[in-house]
Amino acid sequence: MEHRIIGPGPYRATKLWNETIELFRDKMPLRKHRSHFKSYERCFTASEAVDWLHDLLRHSQNFGPEVTRKQTVQLLKKFLKNHVIEDIKGRWGQEDFEDNRHLYRFPPSSPLKPYPKRSPYQASVIKFPDWTDQPPGTTQENIPVRPIVMNSESWYKRHSIAIGEVPACRLVYRKQLTEANVEEIWKSMTLSHLQKILELDSLEEVLDTKLVNSKFIIHNVYSVSKQGVVILTDKSKELPHWVLSAMKCLANWPTCPDLKQPMYSGFEKDVFKTIADYYGHLKEPLLTFQLFDVFVSVLGLLQKEKIAIEAFQICCLLLPPENRRKLQLLIRMMVKICLNKEMPPLCDGLGTRTLMVQMFSRCILCSKEEVDLDELLAARLVTFLMDNHQEILQAPSSLQSAIEDRVAHLRRVQIKYPGADTDATLSAPPFCRQISPEEFEYQRVCGSQEPLAALLEEIIMDTKLSVKDKKKKLKQFQKSYPEVYQERFPTPESEALVFPEKSKLKPQLLMWALKKPFQPFQRTRSFRM
Repeated sequence: MEHRIIGPGPYRATKLWNETIELFRDKMPLRKHRSHFKSYERCFTASEAVDWLHDLLRHSQNFGPEVTRKQTVQLLKKFLKNHVIEDIKGRWGQEDFEDNRHLYRFPPSSPLKPYPKRSPYQASVIKFPDWTDQPPGTTQENIPVRPIVMNSESWYKRHSIAIGEVPACRLVYRKQLTEANVEEIWKSMTLSHLQKILELDSLEEVLDTKLVNSKFIIHNVYSVSKQGVVILTDKSKELPHWVLSAMKCLANWPTCPDLKQPMYSGFEKDVFKTIADYYGHLKEPLLTFQLFDVFVSVLGLLQKEKIAIEAFQICCLLLPPENRRKLQLLIRMMVKICLNKEMPPLCDGLGTRTLMVQMFSRCILCSKEEVDLDELLAARLVTFLMDNHQEILQAPSSLQSAIEDRVAHLRRVQIKYPGADTDATLSAPPFCRQISPEEFEYQRVCGSQEPLAALLEEIIMDTKLSVKDKKKKLKQFQKSYPEVYQERFPTPESEALVFPEKSKLKPQLLMWALKKPFQPFQRTRSFRM
C-alpha cells in the first residue's frame, strides 16, 4: 500500500489524483455490512474509508505526515462528487460526505481524470547582440574568415606577440544593450536554469513562458530591503495598514508595537481571525493560478532538498512583486507564531503549526479546478516553505551572478586580430563522439604543436632575417613554447647547426714573405783601399 513517487513534470497533480484513485479502489478493504436490517456486500463505512485513506496519504512521500483527518474527509467529498464512490443506493454528486457510519461502495467503473489537452506554447527565441553589430554611423572593413585547417601563417599571425610582433587589430563594437535586451536576458537565463533543474525537455507543459514578466524577476532581485523583503514601487498594492498592524502584533507577541487599545481575553484569536479573513478573500492565491503547475512540479523534488530549494527560489522570482511581498510577510509571521512559546492557543483542539498550515495553505496555492488535490499539495508546499523560508524567499546568488556576468560580457568591447574569426564563424558539430584518453592526447598534441613546429621552421629557414634578429626570435619562441623548441633542438649541437660559424683562420704570415727573395752568398769587393 504505497504511492509511487511522482517526480517533476507536466500534469503532476492529475497523475497524483489518478494514482490515489487507483490505490483506493484496488486496496481499500471491502466486506459485508448491515444497515436498516438489510445486508450489503462489498462496501465500507465512511469512517473506514477515512481511516484507510488517511493512513495511505500520511505514509506517501508525495504528501507526507502533515496530512490531517479533516483534509482526508475533504478529499473523500471530492471523490463522492466526481463519482469515484457512491452510497449504497447509488447516489453521488450532490451528496455530502461525513465521517460517520454511512455506507459507501465503488461504482462498476470509476473514470480517471484525463490529461488536459492544451495547445503547445511557442517558445520565443531570444536574439542576443552579436560581436559584429556596429554602432550607427561607423564602418569597419571585413576581416576574411580563415579556413578551418589552420596553417603556419595563421598561427604566425595569432602568436606573433610571442615572437616579438603585434599585428594590426581593430575594436569590434556591439549594439548597445537596451533595457529590453537586459530584461530578455534575465527572463531567458532564469527559465533555462529552471528547466535544467526540473530536468524537463521543455517548460511548455508546466508554464506558459509568454506570460512570464521579466520586469517582475528584476524587481524581485534588486528592489528589496535589508531583511530581503520586496519593496513595492506602487504603494497602492501594499497590504492594508490594519492587516499589517495585526500581523506585526502576532509576530511580536506580547509586545505589539502598533497596539493603541487595551487587550482582553481572546484578543489574539480575534487578531488572527482578522488576518485569516483578509488572506482568505484574495481573488487569486499568492502563487497565482498561472504558476500552479510549475510549483506542483517542483514538489516532486522534495526528496532532493537542496535542488528543491533552488527550484522554489526561481519559481518565487516569477511572482508579481506584490504577491511575493505578501508571501514573505505571511510566512515570516507564521514561523514566528509557531516558535513563540508565549503565544496562547489560537484554536482549541489544533496545534499552532497545524492551524497555520490549514488556515493559509489554500490562499498560498490552489488550482482553478476543485477536483485536483490542491489542499493536500498546498499543505505539503506550505510545510516545506515554513521549514526553509529563509533560503527560498531570497534570490539565488549563483543565478544572479551568472546573469550579471552575461550582461557585462555583452557590453564589453572586443579586440580582434586578423584571422581570429574562426570561433565566431564555425558551426557547432552536429553530434559528439566519446574518445579514449590516448586519442584525446594525440589530438591535443597534433592540433596545437604541429602548427607551432611549422612556425618554428619558418623562422629557421627565413633568409631575410639577420642572424641577430633570428636569434632574438628563437629565444622568444623558446620562452613561449619550450616543449616545441626542445623537440626541434634536443641538444646544443643541433641548435648550433642553425648558425654555422664562419672560418676564423687567417693566412699565416711568413717572415720570409716580408723579405727579399733568397740570394746565394756572393763575396763583394771592398771599396776601401
